[in-house]
Amino acid sequence: MAKKARQSKQQTPSYSKDEKVSLRDQLNGSVLEQLRQKKQLLEAGEEKRKEEELKKQRELRRQQEKNKSFEELLNESELKWSNFK
Repeated sequence: MAKKARQSKQQTPSYSKDEKVSLRDQLNGSVLEQLRQKKQLLEAGEEKRKEEELKKQRELRRQQEKNKSFEELLNESELKWSNFK
């Protein structure tokens, strides 16, 4: 049993501890390129989703402004009747 424990401890990675191995080094070129394309697709989709959300919010604000009652418009107005006496 002691031999098995020694054998498992003796197996060390092929790189030294000082040398940093990145994921880029371990993946082949085609897989790395596919990941980059997927990242670009996801970023483009996220950008499109944010743009659609902003567009929806602007349209909602426009509709709310359009549907305000006279009282709401009057209350928001900066005009004061005392200035026109």
